Amino acid sequence: MNRQNFWGHLALALTLVVLAGFVGQIRRWHNWQKPETHEERFEYVEEIREIDSEEAEISEGAEESGRAEVLVRFRPGTTLERIKALALRNNDRFEDEYESGSGLVALEDEDGLDADSVAAQYRARADVEYAEPVSLLYADHGSPDKHKHANDVRFEEQWSLLNLGQNGGTAGADISILRAWFKTTGSSKVVVAVLDSGVDYTHRDLVSNIWMRPDGVPAYYDDELGEFDDLHGFDAAEWRDPMDDNGHGTHCAGIIGAEGNNNFGIAGINWNVQIMPLKFLGAGGSGTTKDAIEAINYVIDRKQKGVNVRIISASWGSTQKSKALSDAIKAAGDEGILFVAAAGNNGDDSDKRPHFPAGYDLPNMVSVAALDRNDRLASFSNYGAKSVHVAAPGKEILSTWLGGDFYVASGTSMATPEVAGVAALILSTDPNMSVKELRTRLFNSVDKLDSLKGKVSTGGRINAAKAVGAQ
Repeated sequence: MNRQNFWGHLALALTLVVLAGFVGQIRRWHNWQKPETHEERFEYVEEIREIDSEEAEISEGAEESGRAEVLVRFRPGTTLERIKALALRNNDRFEDEYESGSGLVALEDEDGLDADSVAAQYRARADVEYAEPVSLLYADHGSPDKHKHANDVRFEEQWSLLNLGQNGGTAGADISILRAWFKTTGSSKVVVAVLDSGVDYTHRDLVSNIWMRPDGVPAYYDDELGEFDDLHGFDAAEWRDPMDDNGHGTHCAGIIGAEGNNNFGIAGINWNVQIMPLKFLGAGGSGTTKDAIEAINYVIDRKQKGVNVRIISASWGSTQKSKALSDAIKAAGDEGILFVAAAGNNGDDSDKRPHFPAGYDLPNMVSVAALDRNDRLASFSNYGAKSVHVAAPGKEILSTWLGGDFYVASGTSMATPEVAGVAALILSTDPNMSVKELRTRLFNSVDKLDSLKGKVSTGGRINAAKAVGAQ
């Protein structure tokens, strides 16, 4: 497309956006040419960012509706037509039906009621299984003062991968990655979805390991929301683009799969892997259960369309329980997808004060606590002899950041992708392993630590070498 035609199409599309009131949906109507190489991605991203800046000008200052949103699951046999008619009668706007959860819908109140009242209204019905307000979820990383700039980075700074006692650490208090790499450095056939604030998929140390929708897989389509050109993944919050504008998701992605052995930056646990960017957390690091479910629904659809996505890494949560979110995660497990979640950063016993989604008792769930460089449970990390499964390094972890940069961050957010990364390594050696087998392998290959007795159910820290059978 030449420049003149590009701006002509842009002007027409923006006019349609304003008239239709769907700011941020422009790429549904614009017919993008798919980049075929990593170099073409950069040119593609520049065009996207130009359009995003135009959209931002239009939407700047716009106030959110403030209307209550609820998630309602109707009992089997309730037709979609009946659900829509009921919503109309209650003066509620039907937003979406989640294909991964039969009968699960999102509704928005238009009467000025609060979410609890709307949910109670639906719960009172005999044809409703449950109804709950849409709640907020937050990234599980440390406070901003725990993010330090790091220039001229080297592999030796990644103590979680190779702990030689640097900076007051304990030699050997790491995930034993060097021995694991003698057997495998990962596989580009394994897809790991990073469900977070998106990923900077143009980062030099990530770009070669970013998932791109294969030519044989159709663009994502949702019955209520329409088509999305999911070239690099999915933005569940605004249906625009999964480019990270917070940094959290990019940091998690680098831990899993920053390109290894490329004479630049850092090494991910997997030198070769496909990172699928999923965005539902905004620039401020928060998102909603509704959007998290939408993103999980997307992953399930891609898996059903032939994409080998086997792991979801989820470094976020809250103390608010959601049956709808639990059902979505279970549906992912039914499709053969492991869900790795952060235990939380409140320093709490999760057996007594649960943190979700890590606290859901599901067969595909792995809940992760954080360790420091001396194999001690980090002071901020949640724990739980029953509800938290394993521990991994999570304090002062170096990884990728926005703008091609690198940062050190702390939190169970950082421990979670350590475990997701090891799970991906396992699958590179045994791609047909079931979720149950993968979870069992992770748990049975830990290094037992005295500091974790009574703190996590396995009593140990993950060990990559043992996990891939490289002992």
